Amino acid sequence: MPWLEFVDGFTTCFGPLEYENFEALLLKLRQKRTVMEYRAEFERLANRVEWEERTLMSCFVSGLKKGEGIVCGVLDYIDKIFVLWVGGPKDHFTLEFDMLLAKSSRELSKFAVVALVDIDAEELNIYVKYFDIVLIPSTVFFFNAHHMKMDSGTPDHTKWVGSFQCKQDFIDVVEAIYRGAMKGKLIVSCPLPPEKIPRFQLLFKDV
Repeated sequence: MPWLEFVDGFTTCFGPLEYENFEALLLKLRQKRTVMEYRAEFERLANRVEWEERTLMSCFVSGLKKGEGIVCGVLDYIDKIFVLWVGGPKDHFTLEFDMLLAKSSRELSKFAVVALVDIDAEELNIYVKYFDIVLIPSTVFFFNAHHMKMDSGTPDHTKWVGSFQCKQDFIDVVEAIYRGAMKGKLIVSCPLPPEKIPRFQLLFKDV
């Protein structure tokens, strides 16, 4: 048995060989080599703290090398919806969604992981261009590395444009996408009534 496995097993059964501040170690942890190595060490420490999933997710992404956080989220989460919420730098939409997420994180944790990203973040440029994100807030959904779409009666099925009126609306939308994805669908119908769906117009240039 490799030494590190022995130490890890011993620590699990009998506690650390000497005092370790696992919360401090988690906050300081940074990816130095591969994502898999970083993830293994992160999970080792995460198993020793009592943090909410939302806090762990935020800490994990912040420790990744620049540009890898979003890609890791899209590719690594199996059988869970990865929700990419794009907003402004602490505008009122972001603050509202942060409160909404805090209220819904426990229910969502069963089938989804949510990442809040600033539209001006450098690592987001490729997603902003690819999904043509010109209005914020916008929400893009993925499942097992596949882009999930939703038909909500708006011109754009590739993302949810606008905010959610309440936490239950957000949960219902994500759960509908999850249930559809588990059945092999890549596009699902919006479960919300028309009056709860934000309306907007698409403007095309040079057409």
